[in-house]
Amino acid sequence: MRRTVFNEDHEAFRETLRAFIEAEVVPVYDEWFAAGQAPRDFYYKLGELGLFGINVPEEFGGAGMDSHKFEAVLYEETARAGVQFGGSGVHVLLALPYIRMLATDEQKKRYLPKFVTGEEMWAIAMTEPGTGSDLAGMKTTAKLSEDGSHYVLNGAKTFITGGVHADRVIVCARTAAPTAEDRRHGISLFAVDTESEGYSVGRKLDKLGLRTSDTAELAFVDVKVPAEDLLGEENKGFSYLGHNLASERWGIAFGAYAQAKAAVRFAKQYVQERTVFGKPVAHFQNTKFELAACQAEVDAAEAVADRATEALDAGELTPAEAASAKLFCTEVAHRVIDRCLQLHGGYGYMNEYPIARLYADNRVNRIYGGTSEIMKTIIAKDMGL
Repeated sequence: MRRTVFNEDHEAFRETLRAFIEAEVVPVYDEWFAAGQAPRDFYYKLGELGLFGINVPEEFGGAGMDSHKFEAVLYEETARAGVQFGGSGVHVLLALPYIRMLATDEQKKRYLPKFVTGEEMWAIAMTEPGTGSDLAGMKTTAKLSEDGSHYVLNGAKTFITGGVHADRVIVCARTAAPTAEDRRHGISLFAVDTESEGYSVGRKLDKLGLRTSDTAELAFVDVKVPAEDLLGEENKGFSYLGHNLASERWGIAFGAYAQAKAAVRFAKQYVQERTVFGKPVAHFQNTKFELAACQAEVDAAEAVADRATEALDAGELTPAEAASAKLFCTEVAHRVIDRCLQLHGGYGYMNEYPIARLYADNRVNRIYGGTSEIMKTIIAKDMGL
């Protein structure tokens, strides 16, 4: 079946991106993998490519697009090549929607031009040690000074993707105590300059997968945050966090589908080249049946991912539909990638093969952005159960 989700502009972008990956990423990716992060200057290259400005208004240096389809192409092309673009996904997929939704005109003039060029890389800090997904239980505080000129930030965050290289971080902190009626009351968002005194990056965390994406612990000790760096209204942060969950879960769903599609490509190529008992592995019926079953699952995941993309661009993707897409695509990717690794035999367990890295990278998809169990809860509630 012919896909209709992409047009000529998207395909032209795909060609440019594929050439960029082959020239700038593939030759050095093993070095990034060993180092556990992409180099900081790589993000300037992504800025020059225009990747950070696609959804930024033209007046701030962007392309002024209002579509997630270029991001979808990015997911497909990075997965196809078996690479990641470091922590840049958080910069665009997670941080930018908050800037666009909450920043004042004055803030956008300060933030977005440097955002587009990669001069300022952004991350978002929600999770704290000991709280996990319970954001209402956060302990980090931001207290307004007596003269109202700044907030004093104290606390700690963990699992912050892009936290090592970030120049600004959207930090979630308590500006008021929770009430008996609402534990979520009192959370605010701040665009914190990482050069601020008292701000520090702790450990760069050693993850199972996504090795080139820097993930860190952050600490704040009496960090002075100018009042003009408050994003949105004070104490309404929790509602803001929920507003972007549909697009975040779409990104995880589409990325997982793209990984599953890439896994089939890697496995097909391997079994055609690998010979056992005097015959290519692809010659055996089990190989054909396994890959055929995987392809059928990928076809279904593609349809779900594409439908969710169209709904998101139209502003019609509901929380339950996003949860359903994430649940389905991530579970399909889990099954497909595992089966494709099996077809590689022992070589599939070696990091020099992209299927091994893909296996590790994919695992977190069923955890972050809300676990598969949470997705089922959301879907069941929407069903009236």
